[in-house]
Amino acid sequence: MITINMRSSANSVKSQGVGSCYDEQVRLVKERLSHKYKVTENAKGEFDIVHFHTVNLNYYFEKKINEKKFVSVGYVHFLPDTLDDSLKLPVSWVSKKAFYKYVLAFYESMDYLVTVNPAIVQKIKDYGIKNPKVYCIPNYVSDKNFFPKNESEKLNIREKYNIPADKFVVLGAGQLQRRKGVQDFIETAKMTPQAHFVWAGGFSFGKITDGYEQLKKITENPPSNVTFLGIIEREDMVDVYNMSDVFFLPSFDELFPMAILEALCCKLPVLLRDIDVYKGILKNCYIKGENPADFNDRINKLIISKDEREFWCEKSWECHERYSAEEISKQWDSFYTTAYNRL
Repeated sequence: MITINMRSSANSVKSQGVGSCYDEQVRLVKERLSHKYKVTENAKGEFDIVHFHTVNLNYYFEKKINEKKFVSVGYVHFLPDTLDDSLKLPVSWVSKKAFYKYVLAFYESMDYLVTVNPAIVQKIKDYGIKNPKVYCIPNYVSDKNFFPKNESEKLNIREKYNIPADKFVVLGAGQLQRRKGVQDFIETAKMTPQAHFVWAGGFSFGKITDGYEQLKKITENPPSNVTFLGIIEREDMVDVYNMSDVFFLPSFDELFPMAILEALCCKLPVLLRDIDVYKGILKNCYIKGENPADFNDRINKLIISKDEREFWCEKSWECHERYSAEEISKQWDSFYTTAYNRL
């Protein structure tokens, strides 16, 4: 049996996508591939494969010290430009440059890299990372945890969160960052008073979050048709999706957000900013917009037309089925087998 040790500190910060991605990926391999792989987490000992999900400095030295003892796999959840758009690190420009240099050195030290989006493969090469072989395996969300609920349940959930029962509900989810397009979310809400807008998520990284002061003011005094729920436990997010009529994420930059996959599992129409990164992973299964006027127009069409809503619900489900447990576990099985054969 092939042994894999998963190395991660992702869950040290609450309610952020890397932690959700880690939990889902590890659970998938343990549940679907246990006949072939023995998976441990942050364990001591000797292993065939060590899969590094985060870029901790001690992991870097662990790899260097044990250079020939195992095959190393690095998960690329961010690159320097995406990190810079998310956080304002409280360090000097020189220190930040050194940290980004370290991140790239960490990736280059791996035998293999895995990214979740084919558009990122070229970006990795553009940074000059040449040594590791790069594979693309999509994120995964279990439909045991995220699934559609009925209308009665939906109304009960709205009552729980004090959301109007008779309103069309537009949901955004994720960390409160400028990169997520929160300002455009608010501007769209102002243009669409007939709908109620809800954002689930908060400042997971506190004051070092990019745009913290500006976004904090917005959350403390939002328009009357906007509710900020704050950080919601992931096991409760299935309810938040199900009380909503459309998932709306106007991010300017992403890899493959877990929130989108969760919304697809719940059969919600998905409205996104039209950025290149989605084209290869979502195909024609999402509604596109460029700015608040576009988003307002797309939401109004969903409000007015039941047929429009049902069409995009079915498109979401079609996309969800493309990222099933069976399909994604096959990709991990093929990848880990390839990595093991390097030994």
